[in-house]
Amino acid sequence: MNNQIMNNQGLQNKQQMLKDIGIVSFAVVDLALYLDTHPTDRAAMEYFNHYNRIKTQMEREFSRNYFPLTMNHAESNREWRWGAAPLPWEGVCD
Repeated sequence: MNNQIMNNQGLQNKQQMLKDIGIVSFAVVDLALYLDTHPTDRAAMEYFNHYNRIKTQMEREFSRNYFPLTMNHAESNREWRWGAAPLPWEGVCD
């Protein structure tokens, strides 16, 4: 495969991962809002815990592969990577 095809596939994978993280993040926030008014709903709490773990795992994976999304994922044994993310005005944050 040539480099352009591989770069396009990598970009698509990164964009898909960001989209998936956004979807799960929405569910976590929505569940948190529900739990604010229904704090004794055990099923909702189980859903919240489940999706929050998935979100954390997805963010860690993304941070390992690309750049940290939050300061919580900026840790690295090799180098400081917090500043590695592209800035919005660089045209990559669609």
